[in-house]
Amino acid sequence: MTWRAGIFSRTAVAAVAAGALTACLPASGSEDEDKAAVPPGAKAECPAIKAPPGDSPARQVRGMWIATVGGIDWPKASAKTVARQQADFRRLLDTAKAMNLNAVFVQIRPNSDAFYPSPYEPWSQWITGTPGKDPGYDVLGFMVKEAHARNLEFHAWFNPYRISRQADLRKLAPGSPARKHPDWVRKYGKGLWYDPGLPQVRDLATKAVMDVVRKYDIDAVHFDDYFYPYPEGGADYPDKATYKTYGKGVNKADWRRHNVDTLVRGLSEKINEAKPWVRFGISPFGVWRNKSTDPAGSPTRALQSYDAQYADTRKWVKEGWVDYITPQLYWAVGDSRADYAGLVKWWADLVEGTGVQLTIGQAAYRVGEKGAWRKRGELSRHLTLNRSHPAVRGDVYFSATNLAANTRGFARVLFDDHYSRPAIPPAVKGAGTKGEGKGGGKSGVKGGGRAPVPIQDLRAAADGKGVRVQWRPSRDATAYAVYRVEGKKAACARVDPGSLVATVRGGGVIDPGAKPGKTYTYYVTALDRTHHESAPGRGATVTAAGG
Repeated sequence: MTWRAGIFSRTAVAAVAAGALTACLPASGSEDEDKAAVPPGAKAECPAIKAPPGDSPARQVRGMWIATVGGIDWPKASAKTVARQQADFRRLLDTAKAMNLNAVFVQIRPNSDAFYPSPYEPWSQWITGTPGKDPGYDVLGFMVKEAHARNLEFHAWFNPYRISRQADLRKLAPGSPARKHPDWVRKYGKGLWYDPGLPQVRDLATKAVMDVVRKYDIDAVHFDDYFYPYPEGGADYPDKATYKTYGKGVNKADWRRHNVDTLVRGLSEKINEAKPWVRFGISPFGVWRNKSTDPAGSPTRALQSYDAQYADTRKWVKEGWVDYITPQLYWAVGDSRADYAGLVKWWADLVEGTGVQLTIGQAAYRVGEKGAWRKRGELSRHLTLNRSHPAVRGDVYFSATNLAANTRGFARVLFDDHYSRPAIPPAVKGAGTKGEGKGGGKSGVKGGGRAPVPIQDLRAAADGKGVRVQWRPSRDATAYAVYRVEGKKAACARVDPGSLVATVRGGGVIDPGAKPGKTYTYYVTALDRTHHESAPGRGATVTAAGG
């Protein structure tokens, strides 16, 4: 038995198995379900019971990056048919669900191209192997639907400036904006990049992002660590002419940072205006500046994103231009250049009091390398260390392929040590819901989210596959949390985050982890799309079959 099969045999399979049950119920948001659902303002079955805290330490973001450039994770060149591509993607999502993750970060604009029908950019070559070729289906629409069916958040990952990893414009799709506007393009290193100093480039990146925000039911817009490209060969980025036109006497490095700041701030405002519940997050290189360069910097001796990529990540957090920050802390504990322990403390201190959520980018790809990375428990050690910093609200792994491969057994260790039960992401502070939130404020703080009305009519019955749990859904809910405690308990009771066994969409779940002959009491809460949680409805007690 593989480690994944082993995980699927445990309680984490509840959410996957739920698909077989919820498929028999009205689809979420359907007219029939709306009529049967508990309406807003309905009287709660247990009015004296409070909702679980939205900022409990048990609340965590657990994610993985799915990189598409070069087919790093998906789609693979060997997947010659749409059916094979889609099956491969579903397997990655099933790996995430089996690991009790709750979010995927999927690269949908890797090279000024698109994994969706875009009015601005051509279809990505990484889908079919041919730049601009229509794959015959809406790839992004498929991916979002499949992720949400497993109650995984979908963070749409864009690269704002990279055009190509090769330097020949003629190899791009005929409809590429880079071919139409070669004056926007700069050759640097082995590839092609848009010039961040050009207003036209910022406008293109903004249009590409906002097209997706408006058309798709994504949970967040996500940028990685590529702004101005990483330095190569000691050569300066070739933007002398742009600087002469737009620099206006400002120091060149400051001008470059201003260009990136302008894109980040502008996008933050536009996303908030269009859909306040859609978050904006960035995963920068893990070092802003070294303390030897700047007293506000981290205790490190590494490349500085502030100086090398002109990414003032500290400013973005301080100004509230991002909803979350996921620094790539790809060093081991005790690394002489950048000790993970020192860096995670620096980032935790930075976000304190800002309202910006901190999650840590973890280097799953490094497991098996020399030194500390030979130990399969290195990443587990990181998560244990994170517990001493309450500001750390979760982790994201690069990348999906490494988690699925379980190199040296590291993923199994993570599961056993930290992920044996599912987790709900932290409630998004002040986030809007169902389009009702109002954007505003210098800091970009979003409008008021609220928990849905509690569910009603919870039923639990012994089933050949475990225990079948069903309920009357809440009309404003996006998902549901299922809690299980041993024995016959009070019908109205608060829930303990440690008793969570599944998070699902729809009106039911099968719990295969119930032991034959044992008695359990189940409780269910309702969650909005930004993880604000209702109080539980009336519980249901059942004795599992067998024994």
